[in-house]
Amino acid sequence: MNEILARRFTGWSCLAAALALIVVVPLYFVYDGPPPDANVLTRLLISILALGAVLLFATGFRELVRTVSPAYAWAGGLAFAGGLGYVVINLVSNGLEAGAVIAAAHPVDPTISEPGTYLLYGTIGRMMTAIFLISVGYAIARTGVLPRWTGRTATVLGTVSLAFMPSLFFGNDPAFFYAANGWGTTATMGALFSLWLLATGIATVRSVPRTNSIGALNKG
Repeated sequence: MNEILARRFTGWSCLAAALALIVVVPLYFVYDGPPPDANVLTRLLISILALGAVLLFATGFRELVRTVSPAYAWAGGLAFAGGLGYVVINLVSNGLEAGAVIAAAHPVDPTISEPGTYLLYGTIGRMMTAIFLISVGYAIARTGVLPRWTGRTATVLGTVSLAFMPSLFFGNDPAFFYAANGWGTTATMGALFSLWLLATGIATVRSVPRTNSIGALNKG
């Protein structure tokens, strides 16, 4: 894969993931109490598509780093591994939620009724997010493959994700910010990740015409 193709593939898949995740987050706050099945299944379907796009982004980023700076291909590979882990963990969580909703005879809130998702969305998910983002941040810092601010913000967001790993000790009340499935641990971190993807996707797409002067990407 040449550099121009790698940038386009990475940028557009990143934007697709961001837009899908931005659409899905508000669907979690439409209803008080158990939402109707249609709401849950719709947000899960969009989430599954978003996760597919995240996987494409992680793959494209690995190839981009490998193309621009072969010496740091291992960092791109580590970012890919973190992204793959993040995607798989969340796909399993989505599957558990969907199964709980489909099997239930009445509306249920799978973020509460399906305890198997507590750690997957919470502690485990935050660890995989941190590995992915910190690896991306390191690769960008060492290679200048994207604007420096994308790497810095990835590192900061990854570090914040690590701070939510102890949330497994704080119960399962979604209204509690720091609970295992709380709105801080899951929804807030998901929203911040979505915004980072959006900004990084735009930066990556905009970098395509400037592939002959990679050093210019380090500005900003």
